[in-house]
This record gives sequence, structure tokens and C-alpha cells, in this order.
Amino acid sequence: MSDFRHDRVGTALAGTNPMVLRRLRAGFAVIADVQHLPGYCVLISDTPGVDQLVDLPPERQLLFLEDMAILGRAVAAVCARRDPDFRRINLEIQGNTDAFLHAHVTPRYEWEPADVVGWPAALHHWTERVRDEHRTGPQHDRLRAELAAELDHQLRLVT
Repeated sequence: MSDFRHDRVGTALAGTNPMVLRRLRAGFAVIADVQHLPGYCVLISDTPGVDQLVDLPPERQLLFLEDMAILGRAVAAVCARRDPDFRRINLEIQGNTDAFLHAHVTPRYEWEPADVVGWPAALHHWTERVRDEHRTGPQHDRLRAELAAELDHQLRLVT
């Protein structure tokens, strides 16, 4: 069996990407591979071969951005309930490493080190603060369930 990380979009479409929380209108909400910032999620495109937002037709661009906002609201709601030090959500489309359209939905917390607070959350990776113990696993099952339930709630609000 191949590793889903080699084709995140294809495995999401095939139903074999274990990180998928929910199918959205223009992509898939997935829990990130690491939870150094609990609740960190990614929205991945449902269109194979699309590398950046501008590769989509305008109507699909809008759906993807709306899905990003829905996922952002869901992550914010869950993180605010779980941690009184939840501060805000960062929404970013970068795509400089992985060549498929995806958006990072990253919760930020008051307990983050002062030297990373004003910077993109990727600084946690760049400064090697993300460790093996942050890998998403069975210890995150409750978080996954909460995120999925909140996504269902947010989706009901927009339909």
C-alpha cells in the first residue's frame, strides 16, 4: 500500500487519506500531520493537478476560499473551547513546498514562544520546534471528532 502523503489529493478522492475530516465543496478538510499547535488543519483541493488558487476557474476559487473560511471557523470554535489561551486563526495559502493547492488553517496560542508569535506558524518548523511527539495519532482522536462535528455544524450554517 502506498503512502497517502505521496498523493494527498488522489487519496482523498479515493477515500484512503486517513487525515480527511470532511469533504467540503471544493476540497477536503484534513487534520495536519503534526499537532504542535493543537487543531492545525489543512484544506486540500479536490482538483488533481491544480498547483495554486489562480489555476482554478473563478467560481471554484471562490468555493475554495469559502471552504477555507468554514474550516477556519470550525478550528477557531474547537480551539477556543479546548484552550483558554487560544488567540486567533491564521489562514495561509503558500504552496512553496507541496505542488498542490492547499491552505493552512493554523490556531495560534498565547503560550507560543515570544520569538514566533509575530511570524507565520511555519517558524515552528523552521526553528525545529516540531518534534516526533507532535505527530498526529490516536492521541488526537477526540480532537479529530470535535473538529469533524464542528465542521458539520459550520456546513449546516451555510447551506
